[in-house]
Amino acid sequence: MGWSQFRKTGLTFSSPAQSFKGFTLVTPIGADFSVLLDLNGRVVQRWSLPGFRVFQARLLPRGTLLALCSDASLPPPPQAPFDQPPPPFEQHIRRLGGAATHLREVDWDGKLVWQYLNPAIHHDFAREPNGHTLLAEWVEVPDEIARKVRGGARRPREKFPPLLSDDLVEIDSTGKELRRIHLYELLDPVRDAICPLEQRWEWTHLNSLAMMPGGDILVSCRTNSRVMIIDRGSGQLRWKYGSPNVYHQHHASPLDSGTVQIFDNGMHRIGTPFSRVVEVDPGSDKVVWEYSGEPPEQFFSGHISGAERLPNGNVLICEGATGRVFEITHRGETVWEWVTPFSVTTNGRTRAWIFRVHRYAPDHPGLGGRSLDPAKYADFNRIYGLG
Repeated sequence: MGWSQFRKTGLTFSSPAQSFKGFTLVTPIGADFSVLLDLNGRVVQRWSLPGFRVFQARLLPRGTLLALCSDASLPPPPQAPFDQPPPPFEQHIRRLGGAATHLREVDWDGKLVWQYLNPAIHHDFAREPNGHTLLAEWVEVPDEIARKVRGGARRPREKFPPLLSDDLVEIDSTGKELRRIHLYELLDPVRDAICPLEQRWEWTHLNSLAMMPGGDILVSCRTNSRVMIIDRGSGQLRWKYGSPNVYHQHHASPLDSGTVQIFDNGMHRIGTPFSRVVEVDPGSDKVVWEYSGEPPEQFFSGHISGAERLPNGNVLICEGATGRVFEITHRGETVWEWVTPFSVTTNGRTRAWIFRVHRYAPDHPGLGGRSLDPAKYADFNRIYGLG
């Protein structure tokens, strides 16, 4: 789906009586800031992270912002021709979407309170109640397993880098590694093959991780279209779901009912691609609820993106490739829509991408006692046409 370069940005629609009251956290991919919006689409809080390109962020209960970001001083990633030897691991992973170097926690005023440095982390993270953090880290697949992995596009004379997968790494508040789970040990090289239209660089490409209510780990992997629940105690696979039910999905999130909500991007879907949000019962693999556009092609983001179930049953959707954020009721009625005015130029390309958004209720502990007055950001809002 295309869109006009002259489209309206900012708040485009609102039905206050039906929308879930709260503040929406938006992080433009590649920018050095995150913003909190009120329901009128105006910035009421802005965190600045100078010297970094932020990929995504979350507001924590103590009022700090936890942001996954990259060192902006690094040179552009190398673009080796496909028939030439690939760059070494440390440079190669910077060519991949979602790459990061730091996880930084900053206070309300942007002052650093904690950080973790690792050039192989990417995409997502989960802060646990005990202060530990779960992250995704790129690792090379052992040769004896990599040779068995099926799929992936191949070109004559292409020189492939070592095949990558993901580890789940748990660290404590000092950054000490506590445990590690290898995804390549949980998947079948044949049944969980790489999509034939994807580069044969990554087997998994983890793009979301979350904690289930009982403590198990829920992950989504894009390149082979797999969603998995991993037993927290044993590290073994409890549930696996994917294509042909979902295609290159993002943001698998647990719901209180025990079901799992997934942003099904629909890239490489047979026929005309379209996106949808589905709720799946892991006990039966049945889709118990779904949302798609009308017509289906009206709603499509081939990559990034996410969907968050709100306390009143509404769903906040991030159509990441278009920079559109909208809220729907359980019946699929749109009750709030906002389009990002923030464009970011990296490596010579200008985009208005958003990986994921979050909405926080006014009584969220991280907002307690905070001034959320758009007048404080009057100039910023005026520059970007936000109310």
